[in-house]
Amino acid sequence: MKYLFSFFALLLLNSICFSAHAQTAGGSFSDIAFIEGHWKAKMPDGQTIEGTWLAPEGDNILGFMRMMRGGKADLYEILAYEKSEKGLVSLVKHFKPGLIGLEEKEKQDRYVFVEAGKDRAIFQKEGESLRILYEKRSATQFVIARGNEQDGKWVFKDLFVFNKVK
Repeated sequence: MKYLFSFFALLLLNSICFSAHAQTAGGSFSDIAFIEGHWKAKMPDGQTIEGTWLAPEGDNILGFMRMMRGGKADLYEILAYEKSEKGLVSLVKHFKPGLIGLEEKEKQDRYVFVEAGKDRAIFQKEGESLRILYEKRSATQFVIARGNEQDGKWVFKDLFVFNKVK
């Protein structure tokens, strides 16, 4: 009986250590692989946003978006999802037409993986109380929503509702 208790104590300790490690280095490419594809959104103001995310390969997933207004480029965005010591991160750079960077040369917006479920993943902007939800709502619809904490709960509002481009 003494050995059985020791075995379960060791198993519990191992579980706790594994959980702590999973929280510090969370997320995997399989958690966000659902974003792969070519998507397009039409905004109420007439702006169109087109996004493409490549399949996971090696140590990254790469995505890019272009925002068009009145038939002209308004903004480009490059998104790289990589593993880091903190776990999965989303790195984002914004560019005006002419590839004029909006962030400093060596800087980018960094979002750290928070959690994932079936066809959904949440990242939080480093140093801020801002979360981004990626959610595939159907085979033909993909949404990016912005989350803010209100009364102790995270409330998300759709930013872009994309439809699959055939």
